[in-house]
Amino acid sequence: MNAPQTWAHWRLSRDADGLAWLVFDRADAAVNALSARAMEEFSEALDALEASPPRGLVIRSGKTGGFIVGADVNEFAALDTPEQARALVARGWNLFNRLAAVRYPTLALIEGHCLGGGLELALACRYRLVADSPGVSLALPEVMLGIFPGWGGMLRLPRLIGAPAALDMMLTGRGADARRAAALGLADARVPPRLLEAAARQTVLSGKPPRRARGPGGWLNLRPFKAIVAARARKQIAAKDPGGHYPAAPAIVELWEKHDGNALQAPALIERILASDTARNLLRVFRLQERLKANGRPAGASPVRRVHVVGAGVMGGDIAAWCALKGMTVTLQDQDMARIAPALGRAAALYARRLKDPRAVRAALDRLVPDPQGAGVPRADLVIEAISENLQAKRALYAALEPRLKDDALLATNTSSLSLEALREGLARPERLVGIHFFNPVAKMPLVEVVHAGEPGPAHARACAFVGQIDKLALPVRSAPGFLVNAVLAPYLLQAMRAVDEGLAPETVDAAMTRFGMPMGPLELADTVGLDIAQAAGAQLAGGAGPPRCLAERLARGDLGRKSGKGFYGWKDGKPVRSARPGQAAPAGLAERLIQPLIDATRRRMDEGVVADADLADAGVIFGTGFAPFTGGPLHYQRRAERGAQRGAAARQPE
Repeated sequence: MNAPQTWAHWRLSRDADGLAWLVFDRADAAVNALSARAMEEFSEALDALEASPPRGLVIRSGKTGGFIVGADVNEFAALDTPEQARALVARGWNLFNRLAAVRYPTLALIEGHCLGGGLELALACRYRLVADSPGVSLALPEVMLGIFPGWGGMLRLPRLIGAPAALDMMLTGRGADARRAAALGLADARVPPRLLEAAARQTVLSGKPPRRARGPGGWLNLRPFKAIVAARARKQIAAKDPGGHYPAAPAIVELWEKHDGNALQAPALIERILASDTARNLLRVFRLQERLKANGRPAGASPVRRVHVVGAGVMGGDIAAWCALKGMTVTLQDQDMARIAPALGRAAALYARRLKDPRAVRAALDRLVPDPQGAGVPRADLVIEAISENLQAKRALYAALEPRLKDDALLATNTSSLSLEALREGLARPERLVGIHFFNPVAKMPLVEVVHAGEPGPAHARACAFVGQIDKLALPVRSAPGFLVNAVLAPYLLQAMRAVDEGLAPETVDAAMTRFGMPMGPLELADTVGLDIAQAAGAQLAGGAGPPRCLAERLARGDLGRKSGKGFYGWKDGKPVRSARPGQAAPAGLAERLIQPLIDATRRRMDEGVVADADLADAGVIFGTGFAPFTGGPLHYQRRAERGAQRGAAARQPE
């Protein structure tokens, strides 16, 4: 190759065949994000290529972890005026249109994450190849930040893969792995990593026409059918967001339907979306998520390769299954194979849903080893106890396990309620026992509380690293009854049950909270968690108060929620069966009354030092309970409400 032409973030070289290779390697950053300067340099690289056109251009990443993760969110957060918002949209729209119009063939060579503006850049290329490896993800997740893909994604993705599939990706933010990207036509092919460069060379010089959506998916991009597709999408959006808290989703539909994805044709919409409280709060949530991810990357922590789980019930079995899914060798212990077998069945179903490829499913199942005798204990880097919430039983188990542990092995409990200090009593090395508290269902809940007693030590740091290793969010919490999430959830659920005692239907209570923005109503959530578990958590934190009457009556009948088939709702095929009667009107202010105990409990937990600060408290409640993300978290929501009330009171003061 010729000597490369370099910028701060880009490197352009040409080979003997006249092929140009443009490498994005953002300086002083672990990942590639499209900052204003990086975009300027990309334009300069196109200038150089225009002056001396190559036979073809391949764009790839110089980072090992991925292609491009999107735009620089810090620059988005700094937008202060409508003019700045429009300029940000125009920058990417015009630049990627320029890329799409070049005379020579272009190809995006994608490894790892290709998100947001990164995928929009790739869509502006004639071809896309993806590495056939587990870490690949192609997505337009802007809607999850309360914004829209304004750099050509709304124009090019529907034309490439068809309107229905494109709208699904844009309205949910869901990504496509290498297999799905190829199946959708989003990628021209998936290629083994060792063959990527050869395949890129062959494809970019092939002369074959670019892909286009065909059949019904393509026809639905045409004007007569767009209105039908848009109406259906709006109906689905309204069902998922009855309170209209997330304006970006309907904006995406409007921009696609009326403006071919060109947001510059709707400047008022740009201003309304990019300057909205929802966008600012969702950006806050993104940053909170990044902070939790950083907790899972402590310096110097050695990776966990072997995990042993004691207790093959729903929690223990699903923790073991998740660890095996993430590549670890896992041994699962219980009293006999009959107790372990249901966990293996759930694991097989999880792997079939997640992995798709039968070979990958088989490999994951091979990593999950039934171990009734506990033979895996001496080889495990981490032993997780997930037996019943009985202090004496747990202590007895630790006494049997500790002499068999490797010297550097970590011992963890999944307790949801017991004191870490009490559990450590009797251990020769009490400092090696930490709390790693998962939530049910393990595969869906992103948060894991990592519990410490006193100051966090090396064992706590290793536990946080393990949580990050399995792609969960690590929240450090101090040992206290209910930690953070259960401690704030219990009063919320109990308040909802007291509303039922007052005569409100469960459907009315839950509808009030889903309209507020919660992903699930509190009574459906109680059924999902298990009414016995909800009662135990509530009793621990209720200060001697008795349970709500509606809860006590159901427990007396053995109605435990989803797991027994009946609770506040009947359950069929894992879903609640709601009453077909006309809905009961909710009293004014019901949602605020129900949510206030949760907010108050969150404040107390922060004041007591269970979490380090308000941001971590908000992060824990959002990712541990699903608290409405558009609010920015319970404490942030309350602060804004208090400021709003103060401004209103000031405005009413007589002059």
